Amino acid sequence: MNLTKANSSHNFKSFLWHSAFLALASNFMDVDTIIPSMLIKAGGGAVALGLLTAIMLGGSSLFQLLFASFISKKRFKKKYLLIGINLRVSALLLISLLFFGSAQLGNNLTILFIFLLISVFSFSGSYANVSYVDILGKSIRGNNRKKLFSSKQIINSIGILASALVVRELLKYFNYPANYSILFLAAGTLLLIASLGFWRIREVDTKIKVTRGFIEFFTMIPAEIKQNHNLKYYLLTINSLGLGLSMLPFLILLAKENFGLSYNLIGNFLLLRTIGMLGTGLFLFRYSNRFQYKYLLKFSLVLSAALPILSLLFSNQVVFYQLIFILTGIFISVYRVAINGVLLEISNNENRAAYAGISGAGNILTTLFPLFAGALITIFGYQVVFISVSVLISLSYFFVNQLHCDTVSSDDI
Repeated sequence: MNLTKANSSHNFKSFLWHSAFLALASNFMDVDTIIPSMLIKAGGGAVALGLLTAIMLGGSSLFQLLFASFISKKRFKKKYLLIGINLRVSALLLISLLFFGSAQLGNNLTILFIFLLISVFSFSGSYANVSYVDILGKSIRGNNRKKLFSSKQIINSIGILASALVVRELLKYFNYPANYSILFLAAGTLLLIASLGFWRIREVDTKIKVTRGFIEFFTMIPAEIKQNHNLKYYLLTINSLGLGLSMLPFLILLAKENFGLSYNLIGNFLLLRTIGMLGTGLFLFRYSNRFQYKYLLKFSLVLSAALPILSLLFSNQVVFYQLIFILTGIFISVYRVAINGVLLEISNNENRAAYAGISGAGNILTTLFPLFAGALITIFGYQVVFISVSVLISLSYFFVNQLHCDTVSSDDI
């Protein structure tokens, strides 16, 4: 099937369908507020939170290398995308069931099952993401991608605003563990509905020029990075700037230390972050034809480096501390649009799945940081760790400057 204008338009709508219901589901399973607070309420501490964050944000990315070596050899990838999504839905529904019976299991066993199910949820997400990036790149014409990304942002922001209000009330209305059981039941159901958009995609046939086994795929990575200037600096960027995402759950832990962690406070964090995402989505939608991904990365860099410092400055002022979550929403929106756009623009239809795998496996620092952050916070305290993170994030300025990705390649139009 060729990527005609009609097929591109049809796929555009299918991706928006998925985005709309994923947006509604996202707050019920939010990795920056709901899942960390779920673990903390179940009895997890700094080290456990660090390990879970590493699984969610970093460890799952490493599996993209394994998945990419397999999926990149397939001409059609929609089937593999749907397998990954269905595994995620199953994990969410099982988490709901887990909390329904958690009173009988006890804290330690509940935490163990949280780790197992979140691992399935995260790893299946990385499996699905390799196919998603490839299908997105070849299913939407290059000149429509910025419109798609900005449209997704505004739909996402509206959806998560509505769901944030619902989640906030559910957390307060129901007691633990019933509130988390309901949240994850809703998340699984909405994600299942979102997956219907992927069933409708008219996938374009891909000519596979080179097929590689896992070992061959793994050994070709250094040469690919050496030959591709953009790929090298892209990997350096996601390692340094990506630290901003991996430290966000620790803002919840800092809040617990200083203010306690009431369900009202968790709901406020979620709502304020959503407001930041909504405003950013509207702005990006309005100016989608003017912004360049490189400048968006620089803007997200400033925000990401500032967040740890601001959290320390306002760690004893609960009102101002809550307002920081507006900035986290802005950062998340800008970073996701920019980093996804850059990956599409430095790759083509033949190597896009492979690059998605390389970018996941190459995101080493983001994987390791949460593993050590919990222990380092326990030993050195929040000030040392947060300031160090801010300095490391600032280094990404030099890597972003080296990227050349402001044009759409001819084979993507």
